[in-house]
Parts: sequence; C-alpha cells; structure tokens
Amino acid sequence: MAPGQGGNREEVRSPRAVGAAGSDGHRRSRESLPNAAAYDQGGTAQVMNAAWGMISSGDKIALFINERHATTKAIHQTGAFTVSIADRDHMDVADYYGIATGNTLPDKFAQSGYHAEKSAHVNAPIITEFPVTMECELAEVVQTENIHAIVGTIVNVSADEKVIGENGKVDPEKLNALAFDNFQSGYYLVNQKVGQAWSAGKELAQKAQRQ
Repeated sequence: MAPGQGGNREEVRSPRAVGAAGSDGHRRSRESLPNAAAYDQGGTAQVMNAAWGMISSGDKIALFINERHATTKAIHQTGAFTVSIADRDHMDVADYYGIATGNTLPDKFAQSGYHAEKSAHVNAPIITEFPVTMECELAEVVQTENIHAIVGTIVNVSADEKVIGENGKVDPEKLNALAFDNFQSGYYLVNQKVGQAWSAGKELAQKAQRQ
C-alpha cells in the first residue's frame, strides 16, 4: 500500500476475533464506532459513521441505520458492505463521515482524502486507513415501525498487522477502538482489559448451582 494508507493487512476470518463491534448487546451507554461503506450503482464509495451496530450472532452483524442515508441506499443497491472499526488515530475522519452526507455531497469520501480498495470477498470498498474491516454480504433488511436494520453475513475479517496479537486475533489494547457515548456525545477508547469473559463470574455461577 502507498504511504498513509495503513499497513499490511491480514485475514482474521472469525468475526468473534474482532471483539469491538458490540457482541454484548445494545442496551448500554457506550457504543462501538463502526463505519459502514458500500459502492453505489455508479461505483462511488459511500461511507457513514454508524454509531449503533452490534454482532448479532456468530457470523452476523446488524447496523441500525436510517434508510435515507446514501450509504444505506448503496447497500440496498449492491447487496454488500464493509464495516470498519474507527480508532483514535482516525477519529477526525470517522466523525466527518457522520457529519457530512452523501445525499448532498457526492464526493464525500474523496473529500476525506482516504483510500478505498475493493474487497476480494464482496462487492464493497475497504477503507485502508481503518485498522479492522468486516466484509459483509447483505443477509436481511429489517423494517418495522420502530427500526430499520441492515443485517450482514460476515464473510471475511481483515486487519492491519499492527493490531494483531500473538494469538493471531485482534488485540483491543493495540487497536485503540473508539466508543461513542450517548450520554455526553463523546468518543472514548476501548483498550483496557478488566476481566475474562465467561470466567469473571464463574465462581458465583458455581456457587448458585450448588444451592
């Protein structure tokens, strides 16, 4: 890749290895900061800051985004999209993607100065500056009176080698992923491990079963 476009990328494969897209559900004050991208019918990359998103099953991701967004329209048109995890080093551009709209700014992505490469797995752009990208095929559109959700099947996960840990998975402490806080409308880092899932409460669970 050319200078400024990010480092060498590796295929992580398992979406569970990302650990930054909200596998703990969406009833919380802080949301991870995914950026959704798709090609529209003209081949232009559309991208948006999609603050509300989560891993909804082992290989599925759900984005709760308005159907009027240019990126949402592009996903409907091409049936594929990518989801990149925004990090501290790229906060300004990630925020710009949430402020500007492709409906009135046709060259929104180009104006950011970032670069896109077509995924080898789906018909969607990978923004090479972002360190982790989930490459998705559109699986379902959920439309009710209260929500509009894009559900994608994650067919590949690629990551910059600099955020890969010794176990071959994405290391959150290296990733420095951003979380969006609904209370203060602020961005915070998600990079401190405080416990091990399915272990921290194991003793309490065993105690409860014995009673």
